Amino acid sequence: MISQPHPQDDGLWYKDAVVYQLHVKSFFDSNDDGVGDLPGLISKLDYIANLGVDTIWLLPFYPSPRRDDGYDIADYRGVHPDYGTVADVRKLIRAAHARGLRVITELVVNHTSDQHPWFQRARTSRPGSAARNFYVWSDNDKAYAGTRVIFCDTEKSNWTWDPVANAYFWHRFYSHQPDLNYDNPQVLKEVLAVMRHWLDMGVDGLRLDAVPYLVEREGTNNENLPETHQVLKRIRAVIDSEYPGRLLLAEANQWPEDAQEYFGNGDECHMSFHFPLMPRMYMAIAQEDRFPITDIIRQTPDIPATCQWAIFLRNHDELTLEMVTSRERDYLWSVYAADPRARINLGIRRRLAPLLERDRRRVELMNSLLLSMPGTPVLYYGDELGMGDNVHLGDRDGVRTPMQWSPDRNGGFSRADPERLPLPVLMGPLYGYEAVNVEAQQRDPHSLLNWTRRMLAQRRQTHAFGRGTLRFIQAGNRKILAYLRQWRDTTILCVANLSNAAQPVELPLQAFNGRVPVEMLGGTPFPAIGELPYLLTLPPYGFYWMDLSAEAAPPGWHASAPERMPELVTLVLRGHANAVLTDGSRQTLETEVLPEYLARQRWFPGATPPARVSLAYATPFGAGRAESSGAGGAEYYWA
Repeated sequence: MISQPHPQDDGLWYKDAVVYQLHVKSFFDSNDDGVGDLPGLISKLDYIANLGVDTIWLLPFYPSPRRDDGYDIADYRGVHPDYGTVADVRKLIRAAHARGLRVITELVVNHTSDQHPWFQRARTSRPGSAARNFYVWSDNDKAYAGTRVIFCDTEKSNWTWDPVANAYFWHRFYSHQPDLNYDNPQVLKEVLAVMRHWLDMGVDGLRLDAVPYLVEREGTNNENLPETHQVLKRIRAVIDSEYPGRLLLAEANQWPEDAQEYFGNGDECHMSFHFPLMPRMYMAIAQEDRFPITDIIRQTPDIPATCQWAIFLRNHDELTLEMVTSRERDYLWSVYAADPRARINLGIRRRLAPLLERDRRRVELMNSLLLSMPGTPVLYYGDELGMGDNVHLGDRDGVRTPMQWSPDRNGGFSRADPERLPLPVLMGPLYGYEAVNVEAQQRDPHSLLNWTRRMLAQRRQTHAFGRGTLRFIQAGNRKILAYLRQWRDTTILCVANLSNAAQPVELPLQAFNGRVPVEMLGGTPFPAIGELPYLLTLPPYGFYWMDLSAEAAPPGWHASAPERMPELVTLVLRGHANAVLTDGSRQTLETEVLPEYLARQRWFPGATPPARVSLAYATPFGAGRAESSGAGGAEYYWA
């Protein structure tokens, strides 16, 4: 097993992190009002820490009408009363830090709720005033005509008429979420003040929501504009000067060449989500072909040394298919969302386990890819159990149902009456809380929960996954994905079978001649690598993580064995102790034992076994051991 000292504290803790994403309202209800809250989350921190993650990402918990599940913020500095108080946030941060957990919260920088005091003041202020210019207004809905509508299922335009302001306001998301105007310097000043408020409280990082859309310019698609990057540079400058060691995580659902721009030259965001990789992992196992993964990784530019991708399988939103071609989108819809109710906007509103049809092999394979690909993995709450979803709920609420803690009432989430819960718990025979819950899986050593714990514990033994380079190995079998993760003196070979059938593969590993691959999950050494291609056979959807060790010894059974002696045989004599050999015993000696034995003796003149051996006579020495007796007399055995 690999065990490496932690790199010198260089402020890059996020490179080695594993992030656990959760919604406060859906995690645990401490006061039995039906809604999860901050004290409930505090009571479950030990579960999170024991899972093996080291960072918590909290979805918005601020005061909000919750028409977009909290992303429509009405007060950046407060806490929704259903969730607790600002004092509870302080307690949560202290309790998390005491367990070695960091906390990331949301900073929704693109828009507010239309109930926010800024918007209420803007709509009643005169046109051109500083208060009105907190948002983007127009006398008509024809401006910025080249901009796509993101929520195409519910919104027909990015402009909405406001009868109070007697003008149209601009929004990239829902019509109740007006976009802030970053051409007004006062907006950025207010956003920085909000950022300082939470960082002063001890928050370790901020996820910047929807960063590609901060600035608008006519004649563009209003995404990834240079002015947007200037805003991010100013935010980062405050972090570096006042809060070193804190994190900025960009949500930029863009192609890799655009998403990497949000790192700047190491002077914008520390991390950015790699959205295009996620759907291609699903495509790879659907097509049983490694090309979707290798192709998108090759399209991914190099990033500054201090930056890191965030990678994920699922999250609180739909499985977005914006960053695939229309043909690929149709294919993924047909495979993973044949039921039209599972589709929303340009994505799929399903959790991990339902997407993979409860196939434990594929769930494990996908998690092994997540934990070994370049970047910081993000786990979505409940996916460590194989939780399901409810496509009958509106919007994306189907993947935000309460955490299933036990087979008790409401899945152990709350003691409130079920109708008081904001979202119903799952109750079906496959994914319901009686079938899938923490309590049962903690007691089952072979559960998905305990498997996830073991995988995360193993990942913590090396920094190669978080910090190492990646190099694909070109194997002839395209159903096999093989790659090397290298960091300092450590080289890890990852091999994954993307097929539902066993697959052989020959890997060109001659550069590691003499090294012994040690399977990391079980500590099993494999035969040493030689001058020929290395042969492996993988079961359906199987995978290996192997440390290519220069110190480990190959398995004992693979070493040169001493010359084999003839097998021991049992000779059976029926009757009394002086009975002669039976015909069967004589034949065994003459044809199997003696020819091989004689050929190995130095005094035997031949180099090959004699063509024929015959016994002239046989004389027993002493009495054998009586094993049984009966009508036919005793049986005596000589060996």
